[in-house]
Amino acid sequence: MTDASEEAKQIEKLYEFGERLNEAKDKSQNVKDYEGIIDATKTSIKAKQLAAQLIPRFFKFFPNLSSRALNAHFDLIEEEDLAVRVQAIRGLPLFCKDTKEYISKIVDILGQLLTAEEIVERDAVHKALMSVLRQDVKESLTALFKHIWNVEDPSQDDTIRDKVLCFIRDKVFPLKAELLRPQEEMERHITDLIKK
Repeated sequence: MTDASEEAKQIEKLYEFGERLNEAKDKSQNVKDYEGIIDATKTSIKAKQLAAQLIPRFFKFFPNLSSRALNAHFDLIEEEDLAVRVQAIRGLPLFCKDTKEYISKIVDILGQLLTAEEIVERDAVHKALMSVLRQDVKESLTALFKHIWNVEDPSQDDTIRDKVLCFIRDKVFPLKAELLRPQEEMERHITDLIKK
């Protein structure tokens, strides 16, 4: 555990990193600042929360650090502290915003997180999933349906499968007119996913 003055220094440093990155014309030149943000995921609770906001915000500018940034962020999702986990979950859709190749991986993680017991955490997962769905509904649904087909560990998979089916029924289908466009193509895609 870090003391209050150490934590204050960590947070101040994070704000400096974020400020420099915000102000930089060519953000990719500020590699050390982004690395400092990633490294903050190993410090105090408050610093982890702030890092969970900053990592996805600047992610697209540092493709060479993408693997390290994602792994650090995924570690935050497994934190004991609920506030850190929720902040990390809220940041997940930002990874997909400009880098579509991560949609499947992010949806896969969010699908697993549908089993979260804390209401605030589950709500964050639902909102994050809906955000990613709106970015690319076809890719997102394909990734979600993988949880329905997967039968490697029946006890765990049944729980996830049930949660995914409930999510699709309760959150996706009520918005199908908005989400499933072009409607005929998306309905065909969902039918194909169900047939698998």
